[in-house]
Parts: sequence; C-alpha cells; structure tokens
Amino acid sequence: MKILITGVHGFVGTNLTEALHGEHTIYGLDIISPAKDGVEHTYSWDDLDNGRVPDVDAIIHLAGKAHDTKNQSAADVYFKVNTDLTKKIFDYFLKSSTARKFVFFSSVKAAADCVPDGMVLTEDVTPQPVGPYGESKIRAEEYIRSVYDLDGVRADKRVFILRPCMIHGPGNKGNLNLLYKVISRGVPYPLGAYDNLRTFTSIDNLKFIISGLLTKDDVASGIYHIADDEALSTRELVETIGEAMARRPKIWRIPQWLMGGIAKVGDVIHLPLNSERLRKLTENYVVSNAKIKQALEVEKLPVRARDGILNTIRSFAQ
Repeated sequence: MKILITGVHGFVGTNLTEALHGEHTIYGLDIISPAKDGVEHTYSWDDLDNGRVPDVDAIIHLAGKAHDTKNQSAADVYFKVNTDLTKKIFDYFLKSSTARKFVFFSSVKAAADCVPDGMVLTEDVTPQPVGPYGESKIRAEEYIRSVYDLDGVRADKRVFILRPCMIHGPGNKGNLNLLYKVISRGVPYPLGAYDNLRTFTSIDNLKFIISGLLTKDDVASGIYHIADDEALSTRELVETIGEAMARRPKIWRIPQWLMGGIAKVGDVIHLPLNSERLRKLTENYVVSNAKIKQALEVEKLPVRARDGILNTIRSFAQ
C-alpha cells in the first residue's frame, strides 16, 4: 500500500513511519523535506497544489498546530493550520482516483475541554471545545462531515476521524517530560492533594490501531476516540515515574488553593508551572476506547497504560 503522511517529521509521523514502512511505501508531506529513513520522498504543500505528489492508496493527516500550553499562539494560527490544511488535504483525497482511506488526527479536545468527575467521554457527546485549539479541530471535523457522509456506506472511500488523548512514547517532548525532569531532580511532587483520573495514549497502541485501520476493510467510517485501556491517577503516574527511575518520589499535599495561586503567578512571569499546565496535570479526563476496539474486533490493546508510561519515562532517562 502507498501511504501519504502529512506532518511526517513530527513525533507521531516518525513513529508511524517506523511501524509501517516495512510493509508499505511511505511518502511524506511536510513544511520541511530532509531525507528520512523509511520515507521514499517528502513533498511540500506547494507540490500538492501543483500536482507533483504521486498517487497513493491512503492518507494519514497529522499536520497541525499543537496545543500551546504557554498560551502564546495567536488564535488565527490554529485555524490556518488545523482547519484550512485539513480542508485542502481532504479535498485532495476526495478528488483522488486511487486513495481509498483517509485518517484525520483530530483531538479529544475537539469534543470536550474537560470531563466531569465520574464520567467517561464517548463519541456520542455533543462537542463543546474551549479555546482555539479544540475549536479549530472541531471546525475541521465539521468540514469533513459537510462534504462526506460518515454515516453512509461508501465502499470506494473510508474516512476515520480520530480523537486521541495525550499521545506519549520514546522521543516525545511534553508534559510527561516536564514531570519527569521535576521528579528526577528530587523535587517533591506538590500536587498530591489532587485526586484525579485521566487517560493517555501509548504510541505503541496508536501504531496498532492505525495498522488495523489500514489493513482491515470492514471498519466503518466514523469518529473514534483513541485511548489506552486504563485510566491512571496523577499519584499513580508519579509513582510510575519513580519506578522507572528506581526511586521513590516525594509527594506533597499542598492545598489546591495555594497551587492555583502559584500557577497564576506562572502565567505572568512564564514559570514552568502555569494555569494551563496545572489544569492538564490535575484534571479528570477519562476517555472510552470501546468503539475503536469493537471496530478492530479486539478485547484489549497490546500495551497496558502503566507499561506505556514506563517505556516513555525510561526513554527520557536514556
């Protein structure tokens, strides 16, 4: 199968290339085009406009503007990248005489900015994104649905809108890396007073899901939430980081009101801990992956949530 991956040089694109290039021919579409192992050639968006991109069987659309936890990005940037580029590549897919499958990486933030305690986010939720990141993603979803009937049965083309939770794995730089740096330096974890659960997505589970969507021909078009099987508490997450380092982390129970005040100071003077990061580290955000597992006809994903976290943290140590 010939596959075009947009954003091929990013974290997810690199991992998907490594997982898929042995059985498939991979082409890239990105703003940069250096040589890359496993990629036949990387094209620019101008190449797409000018018809220089070769015919492919499937498109995986990863290119996008990631969520800026420092809140320093202008809102219009999100819509120019996350919405407008999605429109462009999806129009290309619909016009293609060879492309049969389209995988769009949206985000759970397109569905909901938070998930109340005791609730689980499923695909039938009425989307209520907050902020330009989630809003730009849902706008892209809405465009796809306006020109393609996800509920219809169309044998020649299948469309999968994926809403992953926070994706992590070796090589990823994000909030887990920040948390690891804090714990590895012996700094006490100050958020022990928060009792929350959240779901993550291991890159290995994501690769398993993408492989299934590409190879199985009976998976219906639709919206699918992507997550590990188990949710973890923040305390479990910190303890798992300590296990990966063979060290018992210090956990402090600083009052939530005080931590909130410190985060607000961080908003002003750009500390590593700001209100957005505090929210992401302490919010309840449990997501169901039942629909995608049913579609792929599996009872469990191959990697347990805790094991995926261990793999990621150990890669930071190396």
